Amino acid sequence: MLGNNRPILQGSMMSRKLAAFVATGVALAVVVGSLLVLALGHQRQPEPTAATTQTSTSTTPSPTATDTPTLNAPPSTPRKPAPNPTAALATGNKKVLFFSFDDGPDPLWTPKVLQVLAKYGAHATFFELGAMQTAHPGLREQVLAAGNTIGSHSITHPQLTAITPARRHHEIFDGPKSTCFRPPYGASNPKVRADIKAAGMVQVLWDVDPRDWARPGTNAIVHNIMTHAHNHNIILMHDGGGNRAQTVAALDKVLPLLKAQGYSFPAMDC
Repeated sequence: MLGNNRPILQGSMMSRKLAAFVATGVALAVVVGSLLVLALGHQRQPEPTAATTQTSTSTTPSPTATDTPTLNAPPSTPRKPAPNPTAALATGNKKVLFFSFDDGPDPLWTPKVLQVLAKYGAHATFFELGAMQTAHPGLREQVLAAGNTIGSHSITHPQLTAITPARRHHEIFDGPKSTCFRPPYGASNPKVRADIKAAGMVQVLWDVDPRDWARPGTNAIVHNIMTHAHNHNIILMHDGGGNRAQTVAALDKVLPLLKAQGYSFPAMDC
């Protein structure tokens, strides 16, 4: 019985081997076919365009239309940084105060401030706006001829920390020529200071703000200066930006009082 069943068993085993071989071949064919399809499909994918690449990789916003006409390209190399404008004038025990006037030149108030300064042999630094210089030519020369100095206060008095980099660059680099820069409102940050330095200037703020810009009254301005001013301080006042009658009157009162205390009033080295 066993002997008669051997051919049947052998045939069954051969059939199974053949079926396994065929199944393996079919699987290989499927795999190879899939790979060919994937390869052909990959070759048909379109290449990304330049616009798509720029959109996905660019992080720098483009200048707005209002920035473009006034934007000057940054210099290829930074200008030489300016020195401290008060260092050489405020050495030792010499009693000095530095008066400064913002927002001019104004055709009415700047000449009045110049008259009071000359009356007491005092000098000051005028942080001027480029737009005001353009609107009132000749006043810059009057300021300089009287022995004063000029700093830049930007072109149009924006808050430099709240505008585009392009406009900030324009306001700093293309404003009044000087080695001193006073940011409008005193608003500054590392980017503003970096632009000021790259433009070859030094940032100049103040120590005493008598709030003359708010027109609190002549006596209030005088009291504020006399109370808070100390040796080597920079005092902030204004010769532009509005009615400066109180400023002129306060200056006429405070200069002789301070002079009697031994102070002199040089202009900053700007």
